Amino acid sequence: MTREQKIEELRRRQAEAEVGGGEERRAQQHADGKLSARERILLLFDEGTFEEIDKLVEHNCQDFGMAEQRIPGDGVVSGCGRITGRLTYAFAQDFTVFGGSLSGANAAKICKVMDLAMKVGAPVVGLNDSGGARIQEGVASLAGYADIFLRNTLASGVIPQISAIMGPCAGGAVYSPAITDFTLMVKDSSYMFVTGPDVIKTVMHEDVSKEDLGGSMTHNATSGVAHFIARDDADCLALIRELLSFMPQNNHEDPPRVETRDPIDRRDEALDTLIPIEPDKPYDIKEIFTRVVDDGHFLEVHEHFAKNLVVGLARLGGQSVGIVANQPAFLAGCLDINASVKGARFVRFCDAFNIPLITFEDVPGFLPGTQQEYGGIIRHGAKLLFAFAEATVPKITLITRKAYGGAYCVMASKHLRTDVNLAYPTAEIAVMGPEGAVNIVYRRELQKAEDPDAMRREKAEEFRQRFANPYIAAERGWVDAVIEPRDTRSRLIAALRMLETKRDTLPPKKHGNIPL
Repeated sequence: MTREQKIEELRRRQAEAEVGGGEERRAQQHADGKLSARERILLLFDEGTFEEIDKLVEHNCQDFGMAEQRIPGDGVVSGCGRITGRLTYAFAQDFTVFGGSLSGANAAKICKVMDLAMKVGAPVVGLNDSGGARIQEGVASLAGYADIFLRNTLASGVIPQISAIMGPCAGGAVYSPAITDFTLMVKDSSYMFVTGPDVIKTVMHEDVSKEDLGGSMTHNATSGVAHFIARDDADCLALIRELLSFMPQNNHEDPPRVETRDPIDRRDEALDTLIPIEPDKPYDIKEIFTRVVDDGHFLEVHEHFAKNLVVGLARLGGQSVGIVANQPAFLAGCLDINASVKGARFVRFCDAFNIPLITFEDVPGFLPGTQQEYGGIIRHGAKLLFAFAEATVPKITLITRKAYGGAYCVMASKHLRTDVNLAYPTAEIAVMGPEGAVNIVYRRELQKAEDPDAMRREKAEEFRQRFANPYIAAERGWVDAVIEPRDTRSRLIAALRMLETKRDTLPPKKHGNIPL
């Protein structure tokens, strides 16, 4: 073969790889409201920066007539490029090629980019759109999944890993996204489940649609498997770019700082009146911290799941921070099983990637009831406690109103190595609420009183003044300062800057045994 023939052959194969499964199948992707794998890759990366790896790889299966069905790339586009100027690796499964099914060659391509990402310390993004394991390859395809799972596990806490579900993701394939740091789903076009509706109907005699079983809202609101829901493919890819902007490249680096025009010393007098005087009156905790963070911008994680706890990413003085906040507008801000798991996972992510944690606390306790106790609230609540106690990043807690009982301890109290603990004058820190305490402490007196309700109110106010105000904790050094709400932004930024060079350690060990 001459040099010109070799070049022509290369161009032919490259053209085949870029077409994927053909124009007809690509058109079907568009008709289904989905972009092709290559279109997704081009939208994800900065223009002109994507460098493809293994573009000409083909499967080596000889059975079931597969020897004649070879397409360069074999159903996955992989490589690296720049996202807002920073190196990132990615792979995108191509549903137009054998339904995006995973083959041995296909898996090897994915593993290669993951290995490279680990070597150079860069994030990995997986764009999932696959019918599952390629049946014709048998155990080779299953081995490919296991190879990927291993790399997901080894990379966990070392480099950021993001999974986008942009089509089907079923069976064993779901466990790779489950190991990664964040999972995004696309409304109306993505679903994920271990066992599909047909099998469930056969075995369990239950009728359920793909959407109800494993659609985007099911996993965002009910199961908590997914962290974000996007309107369409383009929105999903833009969300990935934004998410990565808050993260470092790896666990040895700090998150990138950005310039902000939002004054560091900005005071907001509206904060002085946002929290209701009545201790049992709900309010939206997001109104508090969005007035504090840079430009009011907050990227909420798990927005639709366990709404009684709010977690997400923001910036203060240009510095990335992770926010954990009780939400009095839902379940009075009580901690329950789902909120504890949600918070623990987020806290551990921030700690792994050097993102300081800021906790806004207004919690009356753990949600009572047999459902919570039978479901293991003790074990699950301990996850959040474990995560906060284990975290070595800068930790700052602000008590806005209630901090009662064991929940006070769990929500990044001073006793869990939190560096700076602040409180508003409205804060109440106690074993329990004044009303409940009075009913126990003065039970006999209340039974004999001529007007029990009047006595209860009087004693509750006395309890609040003597025991539940923030100055009692401040006298013991468990609250470092009681601050005016209007000064929240400047005080938090000052604390962050003070903690910039913080170094904390854990006892030498292989790893802790978090109560899973």
